[in-house]
Amino acid sequence: MKKYIIIGVILVALAIVGSCAEEEAAPAEEPTTPAEMEAAPNTYIDVSPAEAKALIDENPDLIIIDVSPHYDDGHLPGAVHYYLGDGSLDNAVPTLDKNAKYLVYCHVDSVAIQGAQKLIDAGFKTVYRLEGNYGGWVDAGYPVEM
Repeated sequence: MKKYIIIGVILVALAIVGSCAEEEAAPAEEPTTPAEMEAAPNTYIDVSPAEAKALIDENPDLIIIDVSPHYDDGHLPGAVHYYLGDGSLDNAVPTLDKNAKYLVYCHVDSVAIQGAQKLIDAGFKTVYRLEGNYGGWVDAGYPVEM
């Protein structure tokens, strides 16, 4: 009798667990346009060097931010330098227009990602991150300033 009670309890437990299981949701797609970004404001968009060049050419008000310690060794034309490592970006955030468009890059992905995410976390609406960073820009043959 005890064996049947234990089996019954196990079957009931399995039925409860099975009925509580939820279907796995499909992952959300990353926004890819400024309009989609406004609908999902908690992310930035990765852009290739070619896409970044087009953004720069088509958006004269685009603010380009170099968050690397190597700004003086070369940077994208018109870029401003807010080095992430010394707190310059953190200090600049309150002075920047959250509704402007920004392109963030570095010499390494991890720092560029942190810089772009800092802007998003601070409520900035349109933030792009340059895939391949400064090296990708140079490799694509685009101009730099010293």
